[in-house]
Amino acid sequence: MKITDIRVTHVNVPFDAPFWWTAGLYGGASKSIVEVETDEGLVGLGEAPWWHFGEVIKAEIAPALIGADPLDLADCEARCVPPWQITANTGENAASVAFGAVELALWDIRGKAFGLPLYKLLGGAVRKDIPFSEYFAFRPQQDGAGGEMSPEAIVDYCLRMRAEHGSSIFEGKLILGDPELEIRTVRMLREALGAGVQLKLDSNMQWSLTTARWVLREIEPFNIRNYEDPVASFEEMAALRQHSRIPFSTHVPDLRRAVALGAPDTFVCNFAALGGLSRTLKFIAACEAMGKGFWCYSNDLGIMTAAYLHVVAATPWITEASQSLFRWQVGDVIEDGPFRQQNDTVRVPEGPGLGVALDDGAMKRWAAHFAENGPMNHFTDPASPGRYRRLPLN
Repeated sequence: MKITDIRVTHVNVPFDAPFWWTAGLYGGASKSIVEVETDEGLVGLGEAPWWHFGEVIKAEIAPALIGADPLDLADCEARCVPPWQITANTGENAASVAFGAVELALWDIRGKAFGLPLYKLLGGAVRKDIPFSEYFAFRPQQDGAGGEMSPEAIVDYCLRMRAEHGSSIFEGKLILGDPELEIRTVRMLREALGAGVQLKLDSNMQWSLTTARWVLREIEPFNIRNYEDPVASFEEMAALRQHSRIPFSTHVPDLRRAVALGAPDTFVCNFAALGGLSRTLKFIAACEAMGKGFWCYSNDLGIMTAAYLHVVAATPWITEASQSLFRWQVGDVIEDGPFRQQNDTVRVPEGPGLGVALDDGAMKRWAAHFAENGPMNHFTDPASPGRYRRLPLN
């Protein structure tokens, strides 16, 4: 089998309402959808974590892979990705991330070639119902959606998600630069939701170490399951660990530093950002050996989410719920998408490969959205147009 073509399509998928994070208002996802065609008629699907990696695929990765055997992952990677020691040293890791998106499509081809779902290629399922958290945040109102701009509204939203969807795992960003607001909202959430519900937080590095010490001291009695990136560095997390028992997670995949410093406790990663599924499996194995946790990223579309489902299904070490923004996505590029959890879980697909198929109409719609509007801006600060925020906020 040979690769005959690689197509890249940029798409936007907005949220029903934007949410506040440390860098401003976050309105949705801009991704590159990858289709790898073969001379045997099989097409593999991949997804890049941000659209500009799709440009790298078109310019560098696709020309290198035409004619390659899609089942020979080592050869394909050697055609596209320089030695990681060099790219890590120079910061030129775009090729690794871009290849990671394509490599996902190669795994999809492999599953289709053997007629097996991806989780069976990875050794079989230890679970079929995969846990995901429900998400909350301060969200301005937009076209009848959102409007959760107070602690009371956040509490009402979470209670509604529990009543309508059986949600009992909640993760959220309480990011308006006001530590007292976060403390009050956490207290109200715990009182309203009760002791049996998981509460996780994510500040996207908004707090200074001094403020983080105060905030975590005040919220620790409310049984916080995890706090993601409360401060901006591993060194600050290690210092914060001296004052708090709350576990920490991060999107920064530096395992050596985390082990040396003792913090953070868990990595939350996108598979393409780690260089592909093969490298992700090695990273998870290293996390297990070093006693560090792992779960999956949020704000991905259905192709990457399907990969998360299969890997978590086949990986005993991943026991905690992964992040999700499913409820806010107004669409997807896959048939019957987006995935949405019920009673905290999503069922792993049983079709060959990733087990998902593109929705041609949705692809056209969201590609047109990108073409007409450009990529979604994650850094919009209405208070300072044309300027980027600086950390920490407090």
